[in-house]
Amino acid sequence: MGSRVLLVRHGQSEWNAQGRWQGQADPPLTDAGRAQARAVARAIGGVDAIFSSDLRRAAETAQIVSDALGVGPVIVDPALRERDAGAWSGLTRDEIRERFPGYLPDDHHRVFAPSRTVPRRPPGWEPDGSVLDRALAALGRIHAVVGDGDALAVTHGGVIYVLEDHLGEPFARLANGGGRWFEVDGERVTLGERILLVDDDGAPVTVPTEI
Repeated sequence: MGSRVLLVRHGQSEWNAQGRWQGQADPPLTDAGRAQARAVARAIGGVDAIFSSDLRRAAETAQIVSDALGVGPVIVDPALRERDAGAWSGLTRDEIRERFPGYLPDDHHRVFAPSRTVPRRPPGWEPDGSVLDRALAALGRIHAVVGDGDALAVTHGGVIYVLEDHLGEPFARLANGGGRWFEVDGERVTLGERILLVDDDGAPVTVPTEI
């Protein structure tokens, strides 16, 4: 049967709210992000274990869910952290276009998939293959813990996008507090459905356009 793993994008961070690319920088959640984390807890029901990236926007989201559900402790796996955005970390789209002209596509195209025509990346940008390898390794470790159970893993948009692309899913932006189910059986990983766990009832729906 295998595991069902819900990978969820963390709540809104301070840099999400400012439109800044984060990568592996470590800004905290906003109050809206904490409200989104509480909405995630209300929406998902029960899970057998909760995992998280080691970046605090994800770890705090996971801890809020853990406290609400009484499931824990949160298991931190650094392999779930966001892609390293290199020299783009901390910059807005306008700043990227100013400092790296011609690098950034318009908002209707993605910058993640090696199988598509993409612009150049900045110095320090982590390639898709590296993100994919560590994401798949993390899913394998989650499967080893929960067996045939269900797990929540709080991670980042870039990680989910790379896994979706690897499994043939067209790119679509993911909201804070949105997620994708994956089924993991040994080394076999298949796509489940995408879900939005935040519905504007006490928590805003925010969709970052950066990583």
